[in-house]
Amino acid sequence: MILESFPVGPLRCNCTILGDEVTHEALVVDPGDNIPEILSRLQKHGLTLRQIVITHAHIDHVGGAALLRKATGAPVFLNQKDLGLLGMMEMQAGWLGVPTPEVAPPDASADDGLSIGLATLPAEVLHTPGHTPGSICLHFPAQHLLLAGDTLFAGSIGRTDLPGGDGRQILRSLRERLVVLPDATRVLPGHGPETTIGEEKQSNPFLQPGFRM
Repeated sequence: MILESFPVGPLRCNCTILGDEVTHEALVVDPGDNIPEILSRLQKHGLTLRQIVITHAHIDHVGGAALLRKATGAPVFLNQKDLGLLGMMEMQAGWLGVPTPEVAPPDASADDGLSIGLATLPAEVLHTPGHTPGSICLHFPAQHLLLAGDTLFAGSIGRTDLPGGDGRQILRSLRERLVVLPDATRVLPGHGPETTIGEEKQSNPFLQPGFRM
């Protein structure tokens, strides 16, 4: 498996490339910005992009998806419950004081339980609302890997004070969908360093029994 996760854009969103070394197919998760760099990394490995998956429709995660689709022809997957946020891109750009990126409706909805990814790197979509209504995580059970978007960070969780955020809902998502995964599961968050489910269960204050928001 080829795996590269690297920060893009002013908010340093972690964009992730997963590729198959035999078939030379790939998927990209959260291409928020820096599309030339993403294309360069795909080319370096000789990969053909087959899917673009967006964990949620905040500008730093989805801002480059339309351009990447234009460049590669790969379809974009975004949970339909975040279409409202996708339509607020001008407002989101205003929050950051950056130009409004080109956006377009996704090709398909990344619904809960959907099998996504590559034939040799299959993942299951876990709908984990709270940071946004349509936030998702991608679980690759064979690789003991979770791409957590902005639902779970090392030592923290996604903010819930932006439009569509819900503190109680994100805690429910964490407890019902993520904490139940094996402790050894490697977690690549949407921002910051990687961690594991076991480490977060032990030290993340938001995951301790009795914590409330």
